Amino acid sequence: MYLTFEYVPGGEVFTLLRREKIFPNDVTMFYAAETVVAIEYLHSLDVVYRDLKPENILIAADGHIKITDFGFAKIVTDKTLTVCGTPDYVAPEIILGQGHNRMVDWWAFGILLFEMLAGYQPFYD
Repeated sequence: MYLTFEYVPGGEVFTLLRREKIFPNDVTMFYAAETVVAIEYLHSLDVVYRDLKPENILIAADGHIKITDFGFAKIVTDKTLTVCGTPDYVAPEIILGQGHNRMVDWWAFGILLFEMLAGYQPFYD
């Protein structure tokens, strides 16, 4: 058995962000817009991604993004009670075990957006 993956030479947004410290507004807007389109597409299929973070966004040779690592993704039509995700990006309703839906992806997106502009996560201590 062989697994074949597409070559994505740009690496992770995480690595680029650590090297650059912060992204200029236009770069942030570009990556944010492409991330929004990807998340909206997943949501149109009732897929909640649940692990949005810089490490899971790859940069293709043409500069566009590709989302990777669908290990926590799940088809959710109403709510789910699964506790999962990366701690710094997890929405409060996941932590509280109240059940969650696709809105948790928008919470993580907000943290990602803040991190691209500020260079650190909003709840960093």
